[in-house]
Amino acid sequence: MAESLPKANGVKENKIWKGIFAVSGIMSTLVIYGVLQEKIMRVPYGLNKEYFKYSLFLVFCNRITTSAVSAGSLLASKKALDPVAPVYKYCLISASNILTTTCQYEALKYVSFPVQTLAKCAKMIPVMIWGTFIMQKSYKGFDYLVAFLVTLGCSIFILFPAGTDISPYSSGRENTVWGVFLMVGYLGFDGFTSTFQDKLFKGYNMEIHNQIFYTTLCSCVLSFTGLIVQGHLLSAIDFVYRHNDCFLDIVLLSTVATASQFFISYTIRTFGALTFAAIMTTRQLASIMLSCLWFSHPLSWEQWIGAVIVFGSLYTKNLKKASPKPPPPQQIQNSASSPVKGVP
Repeated sequence: MAESLPKANGVKENKIWKGIFAVSGIMSTLVIYGVLQEKIMRVPYGLNKEYFKYSLFLVFCNRITTSAVSAGSLLASKKALDPVAPVYKYCLISASNILTTTCQYEALKYVSFPVQTLAKCAKMIPVMIWGTFIMQKSYKGFDYLVAFLVTLGCSIFILFPAGTDISPYSSGRENTVWGVFLMVGYLGFDGFTSTFQDKLFKGYNMEIHNQIFYTTLCSCVLSFTGLIVQGHLLSAIDFVYRHNDCFLDIVLLSTVATASQFFISYTIRTFGALTFAAIMTTRQLASIMLSCLWFSHPLSWEQWIGAVIVFGSLYTKNLKKASPKPPPPQQIQNSASSPVKGVP
């Protein structure tokens, strides 16, 4: 019994350090990523004030960087490059991930970054829906209450923007129907991506680098094909060639996007998809505050109320989950009466 206590404490401490590593990694990479993606998609470049409009090119650059790094990691660790799961399952994650990222970049043309980021807090809703269908999970009534409050807060935040916050791609206010539609698409595809990643990790016991390599490799092929079909590849290259500062922004964006992919996959594998959605809450709050300060986004008093409802609900949920639960009475009785438990 005396030996089991230090062992249990060591496991708990190890999990705490893993949690700190996951949270700090996601926070640092995705906050920088958020600032850069808003700068690239909403701030004009050059003397002629040209806007970068090729969101699929950003996806391609991000994924080819991540694929190269993950392949290098697998080779350096002398691990096999062979797929662990059927290739079509990697392609499913890849396709949904491309749609997620494309919706995210395109939405920035019609809604401000704070609106987009707060809407991401509703990520737990599609995660719960996909988790029910894909993982056959069941959720408690409190989880559905939090999901309802988050949806309510996001709706208030989107429907009551500050009148002076105008998108550079439209003459109207931020809450355009197309922007909201793109955010709904983002949430649906992103929820599927993280839930299906969770299923693959648990079903095939695969390495993080293995999943990242094959999903990003598929994403490279799909995004490159999309650029060719749309005829945007040469236009995007020409834009980057003419604007060196845009090239540097894309390089930095791809670097932090690659790092964030590893942190996200590590978090989902270690703690699960719903825990990952909860960890993102603090990152989103920090991103909103930084964006409002950096890009001077005004917030209406209704948006402040919506933000308080969203983050208050999510932090309450996290505190409730963190509170210690007493063991069942039957388990205590069995532990006390078991002769095996008393042997050191």
